[in-house]
Amino acid sequence: MTRELDRLAPLLDELGGRFTTAGEELALVGGPVRDAMLGRSHTDLDFTTSARPEVTERLVKGWADAVWDIGRAFGTIGCRKGPWQVEITTYRSETYDPDSRKPDVDYGDSLAGDLGRRDFTVNAMAVALPGRAVEDPYGGVVDLAHRVLRTPGSPEDSFGDDPLRMLRAARFAAQLGFGVDPGVVSAMTAMADRISIISAERVRDELVKLVCAPYPRLGLTLLVETGLAERVLPELPALALERDEHHRHKDVYEHTLTVLEQSIDLEHRLAPEGEEPRPDFVSRFAALMHDVGKPRTRRFLDDGSVTFHHHDVVGAKLTRKRMKALRFSNDETEAVCRLVELHLRFHGYGSGEWTDAAVRRYVRDAGDELERLHVLTRADCTTRNRRKAERLRRTYDDLEERIARLSEEEELASLRPELDGNQIMELLGIGPGRDVGRAYQFLLDLRMDEGVVGEQRAREALLAWWAEREG
Repeated sequence: MTRELDRLAPLLDELGGRFTTAGEELALVGGPVRDAMLGRSHTDLDFTTSARPEVTERLVKGWADAVWDIGRAFGTIGCRKGPWQVEITTYRSETYDPDSRKPDVDYGDSLAGDLGRRDFTVNAMAVALPGRAVEDPYGGVVDLAHRVLRTPGSPEDSFGDDPLRMLRAARFAAQLGFGVDPGVVSAMTAMADRISIISAERVRDELVKLVCAPYPRLGLTLLVETGLAERVLPELPALALERDEHHRHKDVYEHTLTVLEQSIDLEHRLAPEGEEPRPDFVSRFAALMHDVGKPRTRRFLDDGSVTFHHHDVVGAKLTRKRMKALRFSNDETEAVCRLVELHLRFHGYGSGEWTDAAVRRYVRDAGDELERLHVLTRADCTTRNRRKAERLRRTYDDLEERIARLSEEEELASLRPELDGNQIMELLGIGPGRDVGRAYQFLLDLRMDEGVVGEQRAREALLAWWAEREG
């Protein structure tokens, strides 16, 4: 921790001195203190102060490179100083009305009181400035050493004040790889219904952070075991009731978590060349949702086997519904749903029997999500049969090689017909309308089936198709 504080010393001492001179208290607090103790660097710094927002704003002006007050209603003034993003918040207490989605903010009068209202003890430590003395009234250092999440006061009071903290417990478990105190788990289980007062946007943001964390299985398992998942992502616990048709020794829920972890291991394929891989939410969430259609499509056959026909299509619909409810953007929703709908397509490839036309359609249907589809399809192989796993890997290697070869030969990624809309209208003597779209689709199908045919061949084929329709 000393090394990280030494790195921050110029900023901490300057800022602490300005507040002390003005007769105010200031302390570095929360995540930056926790992570400094874990040896992690931060450029986003959180401070708490006795100063009211208008005083804070006056004290940082002239010192900071830029100042903003978008969080003023919550007592927060933000600013930038060199590479650091700084947020300074007045001591406060924050509580929820039982039926309200928004917190009531009251200013506090002490650092200890401010720390006591925070979510977990490992986030309730501070470094008082400018002397840099560590303040730890709730045992956060010990809990950090034991790698456990515990609330400063009773978890029931903490979650009653802000039910989102139950999701934050799962998120921090996933981010830090920590266990959760049994009393906290019991309170989460008993109070799971309280999450209903939290807005969909806040729930979504916590789920995104959890899924993109280093250990998402820990957080997701906690959500399922406490019943919170049934309130915020019910498709996930539903999978625990099903048996995977290929892996009867483990249910679809366990299979899904394994696919998620395997997709994370493959994220390096999504990183630009020369860059370190970063968490990819779309890829991870598609892995999490890829089999959610199975509970709706399960059928038992007379021979005792189980089928899940069309679970890809049903799963895409369920995924779209859930993502809309959680207020995800249209772009993210479309990307995830496309991957869920296409995740089984590869299994029709067999031993490479697809025609070039089928390979082109695979690329066209995947669109911008082709690389993510490669990741999901490979991650979806969880068989313990090494020979089968190796065969699937080699087969997918072959498909990717064919895609690369066709792409090089005919610019597969663009997949546009030889004639555009204006050329179609000119050739057929028609104006804008549905017939132009139908003609374009005919030419696109021709492109799929025969590859690059040239403009003259495209014109002849289009005229023949048009004549047949007119006749």
